[in-house]
Amino acid sequence: MALTPQERMEFLAQPLIGALSVATTPNRAPLNVPIWYQYAPGGDLWIITGTDSKKNLALQSAGRFSLMAQVLEPTIRYVTAEGPITATTPMTDAENREMATRYLPDDKAEAYLKASADYGDMVTIRMRPQYWLSADLGSL
Repeated sequence: MALTPQERMEFLAQPLIGALSVATTPNRAPLNVPIWYQYAPGGDLWIITGTDSKKNLALQSAGRFSLMAQVLEPTIRYVTAEGPITATTPMTDAENREMATRYLPDDKAEAYLKASADYGDMVTIRMRPQYWLSADLGSL
């Protein structure tokens, strides 16, 4: 059963690991990688990646991407959002902290933030969800 628009936005707003998918070349399947993301219902979805990463190069070339999040409990449920990139900007310390604390306990987030200083230049990429797929398959 498909989720309602409100249910799918609330589901995507949870701190789940996303599977980012973006076209790379015409003769290959899309690049598909796990990624942390941030989303608030009705807003843009955003990710952080390295300026020179394969992800960023593919994202800038394609101009759009999709992201899928899923859970197996309490029911098998997933949401996929796809849309155009609305902005690519240098990552701020506040964005890095927001993402780290979304996914990690405070002590681990602080260690991650210290280590991330060695990751090189990073960008924040924002996407406006335009197309959605969702389902709640129940508990099989």
